[in-house]
Amino acid sequence: MQSGLGKLDKWILEFETNDPSKNPLMGWESSNDTYSELKLEFSTKELAINYAKKKKIDYELIEPKKRKIVKKSYADNFLK
Repeated sequence: MQSGLGKLDKWILEFETNDPSKNPLMGWESSNDTYSELKLEFSTKELAINYAKKKKIDYELIEPKKRKIVKKSYADNFLK
């Protein structure tokens, strides 16, 4: 599989599930907390932080990892 480079310019605010429980019939994880289903997208990091501060939401900032791109040719698969 290949990891794409799409949607790298967005910052996402996700809410943590407060009370996860396991469904006894199916074994799925479920919760009565509907905030866990909500994802908010922002165009900049500053907008996301300002929104969280304005709404008094505790947040944890996770910076994206720097990707190391190795350029290689398809023929390199057969040379080694």
